[in-house]
Formats: sequence, C-alpha cells, structure tokens
Amino acid sequence: MGTELERLATEKYVLLTTFRKSGDAVPTPVWAARLGDELVVWSERAAGKVKRIRAGSQVELVACDLRGKQTHGQTVRGKARILDDEGTAATREAIARKYGIVGRVTMFFSKLRGGPQRTVGLAIDITN
Repeated sequence: MGTELERLATEKYVLLTTFRKSGDAVPTPVWAARLGDELVVWSERAAGKVKRIRAGSQVELVACDLRGKQTHGQTVRGKARILDDEGTAATREAIARKYGIVGRVTMFFSKLRGGPQRTVGLAIDITN
C-alpha cells in the first residue's frame, strides 16, 4: 500500500484512467495529492471522469507528463469515490499545498469561475 501510494503522491501528474460502461478506457492527466491513506484529485462535477466514476469505481493510475504520456512506473488499480463538500474542500487544500503558488492560484480562479458548486474531489483507494 504505502510504497505505491507514496510514489504516486509525489508525481507532478498522474494519468487517471476511468472506464465507460462498454469497458473502454478513458485516460486523463490530473494533479494528485495524498490525503490520509488515499490519493485525491480535483475535477469539474460535470466532467466525464466523474460521470464514469459514478457508474463504476474501478480506475487505473500511472505517472505521466502534462500531456498524459506515461513516463515511468507500473500501472496501479484502485477504487475511486466522489467526495462530499467537506472532502472536496480538503482535496482543494491538499492540491494547493502540494502544487504551491500554482496550485493556490488555480484554486483561486476556480472559486471565481463557480467555486465549490462547480468542482468536486475524488478519492482513490489503491490498497485494493
């Protein structure tokens, strides 16, 4: 558990792959941070990845670059869940803390564009 979680939590970008009902994989590069024993990411509520996680919690994660090209390490499977408002706020704080000034500025502009009602946190348990 710890080594994969710690490894992915230190990556600048992580490729989050969610799955359509048909089983087709949909990879998306995201920022990720550790929050407790889970990896958390932040997304718009209406994003496809959020809809796919509602339909099925299975995801895959691997280190990647800004464009989503796998850079190194093994692909790790996990289970994702959509967080409530409190968990989403904690996710925003974790992302802002990890990504420094860029993270804080991104969270600030997110608030201006619609704030908490527009975004949601996703928690990923990779211990399964």
